[in-house]
Amino acid sequence: MATRDHARRSTAERTDSARPVVRAEPAPTLPERLLAARERKGVDLYRAERDTKIRARYLAALERGDYRELPGAVYTKGFLRNYALYLGLDPDDILAQWHRERGESLAAEPVIVVPRPITAPRQGFTFSPGLVVAALLTVGILLFVGYLAVQLLRFAKPPTIAVTDPATAVTEVDETTTSYTLRGTSIAGATITVTTPGRDPIRATADPGGTWSVDVDLRRGKNQFDVTATDPETGKQAEDPARVFITVPFSVVQAPTLIVDQPAEGATFENGAIPVEGRTTNASTVVVSATYLGPATPAVTKPAASAKPGKATPAPATPAPPPVPEPQTIPVADDGTFSVPYELTAGRWSITVTAASPEAKTVSISRDVTVTYKGVNLVVSIKGGKAWLKVWVDGKVDPDLGAGGKVYSPGKTLTFTGQESVEVRTGSSGNTYFTLNGTSLGALGKPGVPETWLFAPPDPPTQTQRR
Repeated sequence: MATRDHARRSTAERTDSARPVVRAEPAPTLPERLLAARERKGVDLYRAERDTKIRARYLAALERGDYRELPGAVYTKGFLRNYALYLGLDPDDILAQWHRERGESLAAEPVIVVPRPITAPRQGFTFSPGLVVAALLTVGILLFVGYLAVQLLRFAKPPTIAVTDPATAVTEVDETTTSYTLRGTSIAGATITVTTPGRDPIRATADPGGTWSVDVDLRRGKNQFDVTATDPETGKQAEDPARVFITVPFSVVQAPTLIVDQPAEGATFENGAIPVEGRTTNASTVVVSATYLGPATPAVTKPAASAKPGKATPAPATPAPPPVPEPQTIPVADDGTFSVPYELTAGRWSITVTAASPEAKTVSISRDVTVTYKGVNLVVSIKGGKAWLKVWVDGKVDPDLGAGGKVYSPGKTLTFTGQESVEVRTGSSGNTYFTLNGTSLGALGKPGVPETWLFAPPDPPTQTQRR
């Protein structure tokens, strides 16, 4: 029996030794899985870097398992999750394998059990002194905050303004109407200001209900009224002032009226820009013209060519009258005012202002004015040949020409302005032409003859010996 059992064991051992031994393959590591997945995807590290926005050196460290090259555990888990999704792997499985290979265990998060509060028996509402004080303080604070809010809104918001009469911004009244009562609304106590071009402002105060009224005078034509409101406590004005136009039609047979405020009769101006201002009614156009009356001062005496140095001949120069400017048409504003600067040369002038109605009826007003030059204004022109010049202005050498003077070619024009005098030394008197304070004197000598001339109006030009 023992021999039979021994034979069976020997046979079983021989049979087991004849069978091939099958050994289980070890599971791939995390770096191997990542590398194999990338190769299956058919991309290199640089393509994976471009697609995942993870640097190639970090991806290579993940595939080598060299986690020390990575910035930290938090970044490593983020890289693994994104890389696993990109390679088509389960990110949770990849992270779990990473924890296992690092020897970490995924402990379950503790569950926090919130204890239930002990329900206390509900008590009835009771008043206490502290509760009453707190309620009163709360009501007081709310009232104070509301008051501050109202004041802030009042200071921040400008007053309103509205015109209720007339009902439209543009209205026309009967031709016999000479006054009108403007009415409107604003805030209580607001200061209402009504302004009209060319007139003084009119002010009124809104009543406690915010209504106001202002009486205004009307003129024939279009009357413009600008209405605004000012809060007397804050000083703020209405953001959008109201504007009203009231037109009083002109009578068909009525001639225009004309008032000339400037220039005044007999006024003297030191330049040629004469301000012409005034008002008119029932006029469609205003025209300004001028008539030359004569020189502003006695004519400048022009010395004869044979005059001795230091003396002037008594024969007066007879300069030609200056050109008369063309008549100028002035636009008339809606309120009938007009204003324009009218250019005139030196001399005595008569300025005529004419207003014409659409029916061709006219009215004119004339004013005599004098235009003079202040000090000495000398224009020197070189004609017919070259000339050397040296100039003294109010007794001092002109810095532009210098002590040695300068030579100028024909066509050159120079202007010198002084308070009392201008003295000119020329190397060719016949080629040097002078214009003194708007009066042309021409050449005072002969070509090639050096001369010195002193200009000190109202005295006539005088020949001197200055060199």
